[in-house]
Amino acid sequence: MKFFAHIALLATCCAAPLHAQSLILGTGYADFQYERSEDQAVLSLEYQHKPFWERGRFSARLAAAATLHSNGDFHLGGGVSGEYAFDRNWFIEASVLPGVYFEGEDSNTLGSQFEVRSLLGVGYRFNNGDAVSLAITHKSNASVSEFNPGVNTVLLRFHRSF
Repeated sequence: MKFFAHIALLATCCAAPLHAQSLILGTGYADFQYERSEDQAVLSLEYQHKPFWERGRFSARLAAAATLHSNGDFHLGGGVSGEYAFDRNWFIEASVLPGVYFEGEDSNTLGSQFEVRSLLGVGYRFNNGDAVSLAITHKSNASVSEFNPGVNTVLLRFHRSF
């Protein structure tokens, strides 16, 4: 938990100099597919840079995320995030963030340290630019290992725009 607090503090301090589009804090529950694994609560912190590509209602940006499970499992990834804006402030978001995974307990192995987090969410953006979203994520090693059980997570997320 201390490690997550340090990451949150560092991301908050660096947000303005990096000209961040948004900093996203999420909380939820992880459901491991391996029968010996322990399902548990998770916290996530994600940084999304300002868009590098926009066309109509769609935008794409670079993103990085850290996910900490209550038993110490940890994933750190970076990649691309996309958002499609609907009318009346609603949006859908998706991202693919390859990265590294360290299990806090041997039973929570996902098959390798290389794991890809994919996300699909729906959210509502307030007039000040901040937003809330509900997202599902899946972490998998994309079959680079013979053992590839994966983990699914549901997250409630708060997006702070800068």
